[in-house]
Amino acid sequence: MRALLATTGVVLIGYLSLWPVDVDPVAWQAPKNQNYSGAFTENDQLSQIQRIELKGDIGPEDLAKDAKGNVYFSLLNGDIKFIDSSGNIHSWVNTGGRPLGIEFDQRGNLLVADAFKGLLSISATGNVTTLVDQIDGKIINYADDVDIASNGIIYFSDASSKFPAKQYGTYEASLLDINEHGGHGRIIEYNPISKTTTVIAHGINFANGVAVSHDEQFVLFNETGSYRVMRVGLYGDNRGKVDVVIDNLPGFPDNIARTNNGLYWLGLVSPRNSILDALSNSPKLREVIERLPAFLRPQAEHFGHLVAINDRGDVVFNLQDPRGIYGQTTGALSVADKLYVSSLHETALGIIDNINTQKHFNY
Repeated sequence: MRALLATTGVVLIGYLSLWPVDVDPVAWQAPKNQNYSGAFTENDQLSQIQRIELKGDIGPEDLAKDAKGNVYFSLLNGDIKFIDSSGNIHSWVNTGGRPLGIEFDQRGNLLVADAFKGLLSISATGNVTTLVDQIDGKIINYADDVDIASNGIIYFSDASSKFPAKQYGTYEASLLDINEHGGHGRIIEYNPISKTTTVIAHGINFANGVAVSHDEQFVLFNETGSYRVMRVGLYGDNRGKVDVVIDNLPGFPDNIARTNNGLYWLGLVSPRNSILDALSNSPKLREVIERLPAFLRPQAEHFGHLVAINDRGDVVFNLQDPRGIYGQTTGALSVADKLYVSSLHETALGIIDNINTQKHFNY
């Protein structure tokens, strides 16, 4: 028996130490987690959220409003549907991929960052056109979010050039990229007139949400794997320069959406993981994590958290749902007197009274 146990132990140690994995973790130093304190003081203000069940659909990941006030949302099965002002849900199109970020352009076309297919444009009649699926001869592996400037220039993120969403799945690929921390994300600019595509920022640890700034001099983007919101300059001497808007967030930032009152809604999809933080400077031990059964690896927690920031990076709203009534929040969209909320894995849309957020004003 002792010999068997010894042999089993040797095999297990060998497996945990040597078995090939897809990640090649890079050492970095995670900032000290301040948890839910200061501007992120714990509360349950998001727990008042209402759920609009989607009858079997999963993962309304992003939201966009058309000229009629309908709110469109992208789903795990490739569908894009919309909810009208009366609360009725309508089917529209299926991209055949995994649509993530969505945004309407000035002509009423819906721009889609499809994780499997790249940057798409869908006409009002539902005709799907691929705008960008490769750059410099390399396939876009993980188109994630999209926004458009008033001059028609489109900006979108390629979350990970190493871990294809179609091969691994969007969620699984994100876990791999965040664990590796190899800087495989990038922000891409597309000019629909000249049809030219340019990488304007790279080396990003999971490039996620994208929003053109209010003055349109920058593009804000979420660096999910480093718990921060960054921005890249678009013009003149600032072109391509990257700096920090807000860092050391208490969770993983997903989408970011510009509002018409000088703010940006930011969804934190999950609290930070203490194991990943503790092992940030220990790449070999992060390899060991990948050799564990999937259920033992760090996963997103079912926690709801929305934050609104201004252009200086000040936290203006901090809405939390520790009970997970609506969890794994990816972002929010303000429409009339309501705030629509999206999620990574929920089977519903979330809606809260936008007016009520005024009493949670927080500088």
